[in-house]
Amino acid sequence: MSTPAEFGRYLRTVAHLRPGQVVARGRLRAQRVGLRQAPRLAAALLQARPSPGYWPTSHLPLDGQIALTEPSCPQLARGQLTLLGHTRDLVRSDRRDARGQGARGWDWEQADAPLLWRYHLHYWDWAWTLIRDGAHGRATFARLYLGWREAIPLGHPVAWSPYVASLRAWTLCALHPILTAPPHPSADLTAGLTAGLLAQTRATVRADLGTLHTYLRTHQETDVGGNHLLKNLKALVALEIAAGDRHGLRRRLTALVHQIDRQILADGGHFERAPAYHCQVLADLDDIAGLLAAVGRPVPRELTDAATRMRGWLSTVLGPDGTVPLLNDGYPLSAALLRRLLTPPFPHPEPQPCAPPSGPVPVTAPVATTNPPATRATTRIEARGEARAVLLAESGLAVLTAGDWHLLADVGLPCPDSLPAHAHADTLAFLLWLDAEPILVDPGTSTYAPGPRRDRERGTAAHSTITVDDTDSTEVWGAFRAGRRAHPSAAALHRTPTAATVTAGHDGYRHLPGAPHHQRLWRLDQHGLVLRDRVGGTGQHRITLRLHFAPGITLAPDPPAEASAFPSRPVLVTPLGWNLMLHTDVPGQWRLRTTPRALGWERTVPALSAELTVDAALPLTLRTSLTALRPGTPDLGDRHRVSVLAQPVTHPAPLRR
Repeated sequence: MSTPAEFGRYLRTVAHLRPGQVVARGRLRAQRVGLRQAPRLAAALLQARPSPGYWPTSHLPLDGQIALTEPSCPQLARGQLTLLGHTRDLVRSDRRDARGQGARGWDWEQADAPLLWRYHLHYWDWAWTLIRDGAHGRATFARLYLGWREAIPLGHPVAWSPYVASLRAWTLCALHPILTAPPHPSADLTAGLTAGLLAQTRATVRADLGTLHTYLRTHQETDVGGNHLLKNLKALVALEIAAGDRHGLRRRLTALVHQIDRQILADGGHFERAPAYHCQVLADLDDIAGLLAAVGRPVPRELTDAATRMRGWLSTVLGPDGTVPLLNDGYPLSAALLRRLLTPPFPHPEPQPCAPPSGPVPVTAPVATTNPPATRATTRIEARGEARAVLLAESGLAVLTAGDWHLLADVGLPCPDSLPAHAHADTLAFLLWLDAEPILVDPGTSTYAPGPRRDRERGTAAHSTITVDDTDSTEVWGAFRAGRRAHPSAAALHRTPTAATVTAGHDGYRHLPGAPHHQRLWRLDQHGLVLRDRVGGTGQHRITLRLHFAPGITLAPDPPAEASAFPSRPVLVTPLGWNLMLHTDVPGQWRLRTTPRALGWERTVPALSAELTVDAALPLTLRTSLTALRPGTPDLGDRHRVSVLAQPVTHPAPLRR
């Protein structure tokens, strides 16, 4: 905070926090400093009797159900670990023996690794792959865990952060009965595994579970809340069961139900509004429900209700290609995990809130809502074989389908007031599919490290929407912070038998001279998409419309004859052969640029983005269309061209990459 501008941004960020969050942040920081500065005293305070480590053999957590491809068992046996697609060596090269093994010289610090990789290292959920390797897997686990335990002190800033400790606690509760169980008398203890080593590992894990239990009781992340606090409570539920503490379990379940009520919205979405994290929370609720059922404890009705609503929400927002949209932060989910999340762990009789209404719904007038009651949280307008429109009002998402087109629009809040960590400045951005093929996509998330790449991926310019004076609609900064936020206006749906429309707006540019505000209309029919962007306010401003195409979409080398009649209309080709034509009705110059799309952590690929910039006095209205020519169709004709709101540009401009 070296400048007045930075200080103001910080104040605008803190102003959204609850007083309890600020107090909790100070408490947790003081506790962690104490752990580092006085480790012996901290160890004495956190000392606990070893946990009995009870875990029902009938319950296999979701991590154990999903087949892991990395790391492999032989790789782990060599002391190498692959996480997030990147492999690192856990044994220092100068301490390996002639066989390439290393019983000593572990490098569990991995100080030069990115922070997220180090977090995953200390989760220990990667050890699930070892259960497939029999005695070899148990020997590898024993060797690795004892080496880790010797190297990582209590209070380690990464390994003992509450979130990381919570994931490790859950994993150890579930894994250690499998990987450290007493061997059968006739078992062949090979690969360096002895009964003594197994007993030592079992005793060490149970001692650590006792310490984790004491630690997490006093280190819950009420300063952050959200999915972090749910992870804390999930771990504590497991630890209370492992310790046989019924009173403690009741307290944790009461706290869990309170957080479910706070975090799961009426339409079934998670309140952080990041679909990938929605899936993570749903997996946590399923894990907790399965564990409680396995030990004969009643599963709270609130938990099963929430999981059912979350499953309905997930089914609604899935792309037609079966992928989870990467709105806000998050990484692609595996198909195996997604299949499991869409299947209830056991039957529930709860109704599906996201199901279409059974009676007829009038569609001659728009359906508008702002923070509706729970019974109206999901508005769905559809008829069999016709255009469809769904508004998830609490989450702020709208789904439109017509013909072969499918659209998902972000028309809601960027984040909860108290938790901006995973927000992007993407209000009124959208994703688009044609024939189940992604056309317009989100930039995704390739890093959580603060810096230019993180700023770019969170910024408005990385999303398919409007920027005013090259400013973000929500003031995202740092790795997980946001100051000034966009406030959306009421979203409205309208449907005819052949077209679906949604309108929404936001005031994220209100601080600029002339108080600009953005309102957008999406109209989808079997021919394609029409956008109408109106930027209200006064004064001269720079307005830029950006559309970000999926990887694999290229500029057409030989446009169809019909398209070539309009030189101002860029023509692009999809991998399935569709010809896409982009057009707007104001004089200006479309520019095609290559920009990155994230495929996962530290993995990006180049893809085309189209930009149109207009310097004009407000108010200003831009009308844009995106139409398509079917593969193999010799003539575009009127069947595949949108004429509404799409007249030729007066002054054609050349295309530039």
